[in-house]
Amino acid sequence: MLSDRPYMRDSSSPERASVLTWLVSAVIAGFILQIVAGRVFQSPGAVEHLFGLSRRGIRAGFLWSFFSYSFLHDTNNLLHIVGNLLGLYFIGRVLQPMLGGRRFLAVYAAAVIVGGLVWSAVNWHVGGTLVGASAGVFGLFVIFACFYPHQPVTFLLLFIVPVTLKPKHVAIAAALIDLTGCLFYEVMGAVSPFGFAHSAHLGGMAVGWLYFRYLHEANWQLLSRRPEIELPRWAKKSPKAAEAATYQVNVGPKADLRAEVDRILDKINSQGFGALTADEKRLLDDAKDLLSRQ
Repeated sequence: MLSDRPYMRDSSSPERASVLTWLVSAVIAGFILQIVAGRVFQSPGAVEHLFGLSRRGIRAGFLWSFFSYSFLHDTNNLLHIVGNLLGLYFIGRVLQPMLGGRRFLAVYAAAVIVGGLVWSAVNWHVGGTLVGASAGVFGLFVIFACFYPHQPVTFLLLFIVPVTLKPKHVAIAAALIDLTGCLFYEVMGAVSPFGFAHSAHLGGMAVGWLYFRYLHEANWQLLSRRPEIELPRWAKKSPKAAEAATYQVNVGPKADLRAEVDRILDKINSQGFGALTADEKRLLDDAKDLLSRQ
């Protein structure tokens, strides 16, 4: 039943690149483009002018910069891109199978865009140019912290000292630091001593929390409204009958059960576990128990 599934085949078979792979590759490509434009063609700031987020660019109609800024980084600070790439990779490899490729990309893009909007609103009177994928990375990390709040994770402090912390504590500390930096520096028109875009981080973290709190368990279907026509009272089941009724898996032939399980596993592989309906989750659990007894 599982041997014929695409992700259970021999690793020698060709596979499509994941969304995470494309994101990491795009960030690296953007950084290389900055280096080439600035140091080879002697045009420093040309890429940032077109694709970085700034008040000047917004006024000129560069609306794509609300997303494209996340593929650019500070070329004078290698830790800027290295830190974001490490965070994007290690968090993404956990979240992408859970959310599915499309939903993972949608959440990342939303965190980047909202982070850019918040930064623009806070820093409109100051100006400057925003680059970096940290808004998206912080948004993904908040989702990870919501899924695994108590799982010990080892971080490299300053990329040297290993420190083991719980994700929820790191997320809370990051939110407090960014909130303080936004209020005491960005809002006042001063430069943060941390060198962070605190307002962009807050926007990305807000998207991550809102997604987990309100959207993750949703089916993302348009036809989810209650029917306007209801059954008459005499046609409805009585409360006692409803309590007596129990859910049963319509097993039928064993091949039908396996086909249904395969369909659900295919859906998990393509869209993530969160895309399953309540009935599909219940059927998968009941079918697992039934097959284990046979």
